Amino acid sequence: MIIDCHGHYTTTPKGVADWREAQTAAVTADPTFVGEKGTMVVSDDEIRASLEAHQLRLQRERGTDLTIFSPRASWMEHHVGNEHTSKFWSQHQNEMIRRVCDLYPDNFAPVAQLPQSPGTPITNSVVELERCVQEMGFIGCNVNPDPTGGFWTGPPLWEEHWWPLWEKLCELDVPAMIHVSAACNHNFHSTGSHYLGADTTAFMQALTSGFMKDFPNLRFIIPHGGGAVPYHWGRFVGMAADSGWDFDHLLDHIWFDTCVYHQPGIDLLLKVVPADNVLFASEMVGAVRGVNPATGFNYDDTKRYIVDADIDDEARQKIFEHNIRRVFPRLQA
Repeated sequence: MIIDCHGHYTTTPKGVADWREAQTAAVTADPTFVGEKGTMVVSDDEIRASLEAHQLRLQRERGTDLTIFSPRASWMEHHVGNEHTSKFWSQHQNEMIRRVCDLYPDNFAPVAQLPQSPGTPITNSVVELERCVQEMGFIGCNVNPDPTGGFWTGPPLWEEHWWPLWEKLCELDVPAMIHVSAACNHNFHSTGSHYLGADTTAFMQALTSGFMKDFPNLRFIIPHGGGAVPYHWGRFVGMAADSGWDFDHLLDHIWFDTCVYHQPGIDLLLKVVPADNVLFASEMVGAVRGVNPATGFNYDDTKRYIVDADIDDEARQKIFEHNIRRVFPRLQA
C-alpha cells in the first residue's frame, strides 16, 4: 500500500471561499467582530466534483492508495482577525475534511487545522484537537509554529505556552505536522521561503532546547523534505557536537516527508536521513503543479522518485507505508 502523508484540500468548492470572504470582510471592517459559526453551503456533489477532477484522478493516475488529508495550509491564516475568527473557520474547515473522508473513506484520512490566533491561549487549540480526534476520528493535526504569518513574534516551541498542546498530543497519541500558513510579511514568499524557513526553524528550536525529551510520545513531521535540514545535515550535526546538543534523540521524535520535487533532492534526502525517519508525501495538489520539461512528468509526482531511488525494497516499503502507520497509529482504526 502507498500512503501519502501530506495532502491539502486545495480544490474546495466555491461555498467555502464565499463563507471565508464574508468572515474576513467583517473582521477587517471591525477587528473585534465575533459573528457566529453559521452555515457553510456546500453540497456532497460539489465535494465529489472538486475531488474527482483533481486529487482522486491523480491518485489513480499515479498509483497511490490513501492520502492523509487536511485543510489548505495557506488558508489557515491564523493572523487574520481574532480568536473567534480562527475558531469558527477551523471548525468549518475540519468538518469539511470529515465530509470528504466520509464520502471517500478508502481514499482519505483526516488531519485537523487548529485555531492558533496570535496572543491567545493554546488551550483553544487543545479543545479543537480533542473535538476532532475524540468526536470525529481525526488521526493528527497541523501545528503552525508562527501564527503571526511571518513576523515570528510568538513563543518558540519549547516555551510553556505550548506545553498543554504537546501533552494532549501525547495523551491522544497523534502526531503534528509542523506547517505554517501564508506569509503576510512581504519579505517572504509563502511557499518558496516562509514554508521552508519555518521547517528549518522548528527543527532548530527542537534541537537547541531539547524540549522533546520531556514529551516521550511527541511526534513531529517536518514537511517539504525537512526544509534545509537534510541538505545541511553536517552543519546541524556539527553544531550539535560543538554545543552539546543531543542530535540523535530527535530521530525518536521527528520525521521528514518526501515533498521534494526532483530526483537529486530525494536522493540526497534518502542518503543522509535514515529510512526509518522518512515518510512518503507529495502535497498534491499543492505548491508545484506543472510538468518538469526534463522528465515529462509532474514535479509533484514524488512516487517516481522513491521508485527510482537507490534503496532496497525494505526501505522503500517503510517510506511508502510502514513508517506512516507507526507515526499515525490511529490510522489503523
